[in-house]
Amino acid sequence: MSVTLTKAPFRADHVGSLLRPDRLHKARKQFKDGSISAAALREVENEEIKRVVDKQIELGLRVVSDGEFRRTWFHLDFLEHLNGIDGYIPDHGYKFIGTETEKYDVRNTGKVSFNPNHPHIQDFVDLNKIVDGRAIAKQTIPSPNQLFNSGIHNSDVYPDIEDYANDIIKAYQDAIQAFYDAGVRYLQLDDVYIAGLSAPEIPFNEGKYSREQLIDLALRVVNGSLENKPEDLIVTTHLCRGNYQSTWAFEGSYAIIAPTLLANENVDGFFLEYDDERSGSFKPLKHIPNDGPQVVLGLVTSKNGELEDKEAIKTRIREASQFVPLEQLCLSPQCGFASTHHGNKLTEEEQWNKLKFVVDLANEVWEK
Repeated sequence: MSVTLTKAPFRADHVGSLLRPDRLHKARKQFKDGSISAAALREVENEEIKRVVDKQIELGLRVVSDGEFRRTWFHLDFLEHLNGIDGYIPDHGYKFIGTETEKYDVRNTGKVSFNPNHPHIQDFVDLNKIVDGRAIAKQTIPSPNQLFNSGIHNSDVYPDIEDYANDIIKAYQDAIQAFYDAGVRYLQLDDVYIAGLSAPEIPFNEGKYSREQLIDLALRVVNGSLENKPEDLIVTTHLCRGNYQSTWAFEGSYAIIAPTLLANENVDGFFLEYDDERSGSFKPLKHIPNDGPQVVLGLVTSKNGELEDKEAIKTRIREASQFVPLEQLCLSPQCGFASTHHGNKLTEEEQWNKLKFVVDLANEVWEK
């Protein structure tokens, strides 16, 4: 039996975000200062995106992204362009281990719906033109569950959380169709919220809703959002425990959420962090149905530039295959290299070396 994958997610895949080059940082600062136009910034973005698309293809990846080069945050840029969601500067940033992020967030200010003029649609159209059929262009967006993070939901606008959930589901159904119409065939939902539901130290049970209720709601929101998706649209979920300048937000295995979310989420693949002990064992993978979603093992860290030991990674893949068949597994870095514009603490050369390592190792494990 051949184990070559002809559709996404691929044996060698990646989460999406890439380190922003100095030229792009400079252009963004100039635009903010008013010294260059939006058109001039767009030209720099296009040139830098073309450069990294070409590099991804050169490395042997069958899937490419725009590196999220037009974004500041992996999630907030998308969410604040939905109707009923606005960006703002809070008193504090997100709390990460040993640091606090730059202060920015979103909040619910009105009825939620999809904005048909959402800028990410044109961003994908431009990416797809650059790729020009040479690989599969992946579109990444935050999971609808990111709108359930603490402090976003406005109970004055939505006294009933179910009404809030239903409008989010409809907004995402419309978003998914809009991306599909723009040419997207590989869509990734980035979900820190769901991973947080599996973090024992986060005291969900002290709030209005229990952890179990929120896990159930998270599943219903994702599956509801995907209810009308076109059959030839591949959708994956990336579960992340935080990725900000090489730090992280929380830890915890997938055990708490696996019986519900990993067993029943209607996606084609799960990108799961497994680059260190914070993720726990592979045992929760037993809940993923055989012949179900692909499991993309994030065994290669994006948080530093040191290359992993190839044999150690092969051993871990074999360990995971005790719970999910080898033909159902793939390999990637555990997260992107720059979930925010700040980027992780490694060089661009080290980033490319990591991705080449993933491609070469996947070829050794699956393709030969």
